[in-house]
Amino acid sequence: MSLSARLDAYFARIGYDGPRAASLDTLRSLHALHPQAIPFENLDPLLGRPVALDLASLHQKLVLEGRGGYCFEHNLLFAEVLRTLGFSVTGLAGRVCWNVPESAPLPRTHMVLRVDLDQPYIADVGFGGLTFTAPLRLETGSAQETRHEPMRILSSADGFLVQALLAEQWQSLYRFDLQAQLAIDYEMANWYLCSHPASRFRKELIAARPDLGCRYALRNRELTIYRLDGKTERRRLASGSEIRQVLESHFRLSLPEGARLHALLERVASDAESPSCRFGLS
Repeated sequence: MSLSARLDAYFARIGYDGPRAASLDTLRSLHALHPQAIPFENLDPLLGRPVALDLASLHQKLVLEGRGGYCFEHNLLFAEVLRTLGFSVTGLAGRVCWNVPESAPLPRTHMVLRVDLDQPYIADVGFGGLTFTAPLRLETGSAQETRHEPMRILSSADGFLVQALLAEQWQSLYRFDLQAQLAIDYEMANWYLCSHPASRFRKELIAARPDLGCRYALRNRELTIYRLDGKTERRRLASGSEIRQVLESHFRLSLPEGARLHALLERVASDAESPSCRFGLS
């Protein structure tokens, strides 16, 4: 498939029919539509399948097959789209600190993008349940509005810290610096997330998708809808079939048929230990 055809297919997937200029308006529009159309999900690691990061595989899975993925998949695809449009994009790495003790050593297992326009911006369409719905100016201190929660970037001893305003409190999401990453850096971290026995993505079903006025989050068999007005709805799913239906409806996933996926979802539904969690991790 040609580069132009891949770009057309991506735009059709996210529902974008606007200008193709490398402008801030284009970046904002794509950044809002991408996570709303392509969810965060970890079905492949949970099924024991390797996660491929080459662009052909990412396009096939996230665009043509109607699937989602986690941070490396989302942000590598998004970076390629932006570069094709003429944006200057640099891949960076972050250390997730959302729901992690301050003193815990943190690996660099999150991918984030720097996009340079008239000033630098941080773009991130793959941070789980708190995926950005707008790019952030790479400036420190000030709150920045998005389509969902206000966010801000602070200076830290090792670079920068991203925070989101949740229930009137600033919560830390991840730390990052401006060191450009190579493809092999992402391959190393990706192997850990999808293959290492200690990786959370091999242990729990996680899916997330922002929508207008709310965020959907699934952790194992618990579906949570966080509304921007502060109301929260929670529901425990009773069967693998119900989990599948929610993944297809709330998260807009196109799921393949097959005994292996059916058995996985039934195991998730029958697990008595399915704790609630405010948003998923990247």
